[in-house]
Amino acid sequence: MTSTPAQGTPSQGVGLGMPELPAPDYPQDVRARLETDAREIIARYPDSRSALLPMLHLVQSEEGHVTRTGMRFCAETLDLTTAEVTAVATFYTMYRRRPSGDYQVGVCTNTLCAVMGGDAIFEDLQQHLGVGNNGTTPDGKVTLEHIECNAACDFAPVVMVNWEFFDNMTPAAARQLVDDLIEGRPVTPTRGAPLCTFKETARILAGFPDERPGAVEAGGSAGPASLLGLRLAKGQPLGARVVHPRDAAGQGGEPSHGASWGDGPRTGPSPASHPSSHDAPSTTSASDPAHPAGPVAGSAGSAEEEEGE
Repeated sequence: MTSTPAQGTPSQGVGLGMPELPAPDYPQDVRARLETDAREIIARYPDSRSALLPMLHLVQSEEGHVTRTGMRFCAETLDLTTAEVTAVATFYTMYRRRPSGDYQVGVCTNTLCAVMGGDAIFEDLQQHLGVGNNGTTPDGKVTLEHIECNAACDFAPVVMVNWEFFDNMTPAAARQLVDDLIEGRPVTPTRGAPLCTFKETARILAGFPDERPGAVEAGGSAGPASLLGLRLAKGQPLGARVVHPRDAAGQGGEPSHGASWGDGPRTGPSPASHPSSHDAPSTTSASDPAHPAGPVAGSAGSAEEEEGE
């Protein structure tokens, strides 16, 4: 004879399914401030619902992640349903759905970065920080995650901190980077603007100006390695190779505190069997400066036509 659960007692693995209460509102002063910012964002678009993406960055800048309160604010301000807002907030990975650190450290583990060392960097950082994927250190400083392509394959392996690039990384360099972030030491990306906190980054992504002195000027553009293909197509000389110097043993390392992670000699391990993607031979038929790949003869915009303009 089998027993049955007592009346009123849920069977194992079955919940009561209590409905979730509505999200609380922001405090009055916070809501008033956000409404002022929201009006500025909405004014950029002919249709208010088009402002949803920057609005989600705005509410993320308030608490460091997109809360139910933030989604309620977006829905009420843009005359959308909370379901419509939730569908967008859960689709894009740049919107965090739970509390995270001041610095989002993302290690690219897509194909090229992975084979160039990204998998090793990610595994090493998990052990070093004592957190898993999407885990945050107890002090709230660093959240670690593996991310898909950073569109910087020519600088593989790449680590990003709050969407700023740290190129040609090694496990030792990555450990030094997160230690510097946790200890509050100055860290300068390889290229791009100086680092700021994730909340500050979210506000910039919402479309508000970065008012830090020199931040806009430091933004820069594509790195030299990214432009090699364009230079080859135009028949321009390659010039100096953009790669960190390596000694006979293939040693690399980390920059001194405050130095750019793309500058200066390296002093830590970087095995010769694990070179930068820049180290590929450059004397192949397709990249020989003596035989540049110019435009097809007779095509529009040929070299002769350009010289005559």
